[in-house]
Amino acid sequence: MIRKLNVNEQEINKIMEIWRESTIEAHRFISQEYWLKSYEVVKEKYLPMAETYVYLDENEIKGFISILQGEHIGALFIDINCQGKGIGKKLIEHIKEIYDSLTLAVYKENKKAVNFYEKVGFIKKYEKLNEETNESEYSMSFEKH
Repeated sequence: MIRKLNVNEQEINKIMEIWRESTIEAHRFISQEYWLKSYEVVKEKYLPMAETYVYLDENEIKGFISILQGEHIGALFIDINCQGKGIGKKLIEHIKEIYDSLTLAVYKENKKAVNFYEKVGFIKKYEKLNEETNESEYSMSFEKH
């Protein structure tokens, strides 16, 4: 089941736990320290600005997607024990029903995520350097036809 995030301490802590574990796992090419330092910024600044949807299995959050400014996917993270089971695809399909166009940035080195986004219909627009991490990332987009 997919629904909007309930803005309460329990659900926020759960998605932040998923964010921390899966972002460190997916971005081994960036120091773990960088992500740990980013934790509070994500929790206190970006999460409140976003429209966040959660995927539940047996009433437990297994993944989430956050949309910023009505079109930008700021986060799509799945519990590391539940990856590869179609949860990310279901979350993408859900937001495609709500939004006509979507953008995102994904690290070039995160090949698994780049391939995933291409499979679900996103197109690489351009490559740029992320100045905070000094890593290349793709800007990708999806448009309803």
